[in-house]
Amino acid sequence: MTGERSFRAVSGWLMLLVMFAAGCGCFWIIYSSIDVDGVRSVWRLVGGILASCAWIVLQFGYFTLQPNQSSVMLLFGKYQGTCRDEGFHWANPFLSKQKVSLRAHNLNGERLKVNDKRGNPIEIAAVVVWRVQNTAQASFDVENYHDYVNVQSESALRHLATKYPYDTGEEEELSLRGSIDEVSADLQHELTERLAKAGVVVEEARLSHLAYAAEIAGAMLQRQQAEAIVAARRRIVDGAVGMVEMALAMLEEHKTLELDSERKANMVSNLLVVLCGDKAAHPVINAGTLY
Repeated sequence: MTGERSFRAVSGWLMLLVMFAAGCGCFWIIYSSIDVDGVRSVWRLVGGILASCAWIVLQFGYFTLQPNQSSVMLLFGKYQGTCRDEGFHWANPFLSKQKVSLRAHNLNGERLKVNDKRGNPIEIAAVVVWRVQNTAQASFDVENYHDYVNVQSESALRHLATKYPYDTGEEEELSLRGSIDEVSADLQHELTERLAKAGVVVEEARLSHLAYAAEIAGAMLQRQQAEAIVAARRRIVDGAVGMVEMALAMLEEHKTLELDSERKANMVSNLLVVLCGDKAAHPVINAGTLY
């Protein structure tokens, strides 16, 4: 693992003044070595020409950095450090300056067709927000950190889909559809571990698309509808039983009517039919007595 080192560059504005003075000096050396009769001093002329060549080479040391931008410095293949200071700078012109963005990147992954924990084919996609944290690792530990992020994000998403079912089958079971926050946190944690080798930190990872595959979408929709009907019926029965118990308790408490076990059973049956039926009940009026 390559560690990042800080590189302090010289102010470009300061070097402009120095280069201007040096340029004037080179011009004076060349000018003073020549007169109307010819070359006054060959050595001074050669020195002035060499100084002028060096002055021209030094002009290639200027570079600028925008906010949240860095420059990785290499000297003949050897890492010298990373400059993160924004502004106008100057450094050794023989340094190779590779700019690396420190801004947040947004990866909108493609839809993947994978199997969930129960083997059901599903379509899944994710959005990942990431940025470079260690420029040395991003530049030297992986071939191309952009491609590395794309491939590892797809691999992590495929692995995540196999850890959870699409929908909840048991109580307190995490699922892709019903536990969005937990699944997103798990995805971010796995991506952080995978991308740490490239000096990349994941700021956010969330599912952007989740659906059953087309070949089983119709069957799964019927299953979900059946589960919803069963859950609704269970809720209705629970409420009806509670209302029946409350009615019997109130009758006994206020001594409005004394019923034997057979008539209580008949009353409970009638109330449950009325309360649990999916259509409005049509009452039958009994004109006779209780006995």
